[in-house]
Amino acid sequence: MTPMADPAPQSDGDGARPPGGPDVPPKRPSPLANPRVRVVLLLVGIVVVIGVAVLGFRWFTHGRFVQSTNDAYVRADQVTVAPKVSGYVEAVYVADNQAVAAGQPLLKIDTANYDATLATQRATAAAREADIEAARRQVAQQQEAVAQASAQLKGAQDAAAYADHEAERYKLLSSQGVETQQRYAQAVDQRNQAQATARANAAAKAQAERQVATLSAQVGQAEAQLKAAQAQVTTAQINLGDTLIRAAIAGRIGDKSVRLGQFVQPGARLMSVVPVQDVYLVGNFKETQIGRMQIGQRATVSLDAFGGRKIEAVVDSFSPGTGAQFALLPPENATGNFTKIVQRVPVRFRLRPPQDLQGRILPGLSATVSVDTSAAPERQRAAR
Repeated sequence: MTPMADPAPQSDGDGARPPGGPDVPPKRPSPLANPRVRVVLLLVGIVVVIGVAVLGFRWFTHGRFVQSTNDAYVRADQVTVAPKVSGYVEAVYVADNQAVAAGQPLLKIDTANYDATLATQRATAAAREADIEAARRQVAQQQEAVAQASAQLKGAQDAAAYADHEAERYKLLSSQGVETQQRYAQAVDQRNQAQATARANAAAKAQAERQVATLSAQVGQAEAQLKAAQAQVTTAQINLGDTLIRAAIAGRIGDKSVRLGQFVQPGARLMSVVPVQDVYLVGNFKETQIGRMQIGQRATVSLDAFGGRKIEAVVDSFSPGTGAQFALLPPENATGNFTKIVQRVPVRFRLRPPQDLQGRILPGLSATVSVDTSAAPERQRAAR
């Protein structure tokens, strides 16, 4: 016979297992059943809702009007120091990174050649002055000769008039038989000689007057040569003065490459003077960001070099074109396939650094700039 299987255990009516069955862990209650948890979650939800509402309100009233870019850099209108004359550097008066004042000597070029040139030009000018004096004396002498010729001409003309009168008188007397024809002929000869002498004296006077004009022209030529010589003296003086190079503006020396004894040529870059006290910021904004920007609006600048420290700034001006327009090779979109690229417009800002950052904000530093385009420009606030 086949053994019979044990009967399956039976459970009572409430579903509990009979004694001796496997243990079942009791069901854990839900955390939400705890009143404290519900209160905490409610408070967290309220805080989140309030935070989102505040952030949304700030974005709607302020944040959506703020335009920012991290494509911003500090700039300065640095001045390149270059000589106007050539020569060997005789002295260098400044060191790298040194602060200089406007007009302070920076370096000096050897002046030997320029001193000699100036002396030569001065001697040439003195010679031209002597030529003028000599020409003027010749004019004065010739004017005296003209006066003498005029006096001689006057005497000859008087003598000719007298001889003509005598010839007419003897002509009348000879016709009346009072004087002989021979005496009349002598009077005619004397008249002809007197008239010839008068004509000769007139020609001599005219020649003397022409000589005065010629000598006067020589005086004018000598005066023109003197002016040219004086201009050469001035040029030599300027060249001599240009051997001492001074700082055009106040700032600090940078990019210094000149050394003592070096031969320099006109226009060669020797160093730069950077006005670190007068720096500004240029931010390159997308063309879609500048629609509401105006000159005079306030901005906030965060400088990477100082741990993101924020300083105040003001919109100063806008570039007359995008950055691509001033590139060496501007883009040409009229040919080939076209892909639209958002352009960037350089915007200049006036910085208002605190006292402890004066002179420490250097050109080339990176920054992030934000402009509140909802605010009225400063000039409008001042007018109100």
